[in-house]
Amino acid sequence: METKITTLERPKLNNPVMVEGLPGIGNVGRVAAGYLIDQTKAVKFAELHSSHFLPFVLVHDNSEVALLKNEFYYIKGKKKGVRDIIILIGDAQSLDQVGHYEIAEKILDFVEGFGCKEIYTLGGLGTGQLETQKPKVFGAVSSQKLKKKLDGYGVDFSVASKVGTIVGASGLLVGLGKLRGMDGVCLMGETAGFPIVTDPKSAESVLKVLMKILGLNIDLEALDERVKEMETFINKIESLQRKAVEEMSKGIQKEGKDDLRYIG
Repeated sequence: METKITTLERPKLNNPVMVEGLPGIGNVGRVAAGYLIDQTKAVKFAELHSSHFLPFVLVHDNSEVALLKNEFYYIKGKKKGVRDIIILIGDAQSLDQVGHYEIAEKILDFVEGFGCKEIYTLGGLGTGQLETQKPKVFGAVSSQKLKKKLDGYGVDFSVASKVGTIVGASGLLVGLGKLRGMDGVCLMGETAGFPIVTDPKSAESVLKVLMKILGLNIDLEALDERVKEMETFINKIESLQRKAVEEMSKGIQKEGKDDLRYIG
């Protein structure tokens, strides 16, 4: 196996936009996308598996094992002017650089097949400080035309002064999508960026901006409660990933090779 997408259903989607929320800094994107799925009762229609994910399976409470995966959900626009949405969520990102590109291209191929021409990726922007006020939402875009379109939505585009790169799927999907003529926006919630610290406030700020842009109306009152449920699962995966990387790194060092580093 390299990277494979298994389709569970092939829905008919009308001019859909894609929203990506994979694990990352503060798990901002993962929390935001997960809450969006829950509140809209989005329907899962595909799974992505890849040999570029870390080599272990999750063991659930019922003793059943499960491979690490990314999942695709869809939401049908119920009101006039509200477009259909594809949501990408998952357990992990790629372990290596080659995998990041391969997985991103597979994702873009897949959503293009449904007529998707617009991408919103969600993530965190680490400041190294605990935020006491409402977290800002920073944005990076694939074109100045798109930046102008997002005026008035509360997105701070001074991101270049805060960070020079966006590592992982959130950046690559926008960058590689641009080569295909797809419009792309990366929305980053301000967060401390500490390891294994999920930031629901930052996720809420990102969700509020995304809701305005996409014309969604979602109750955010249950976000804190939902975050507590997700935190246990996300932290378990991150803990297993760290242990796996440490063990693999030790083995590589013994063989005199370069260190193995997790990117994303």
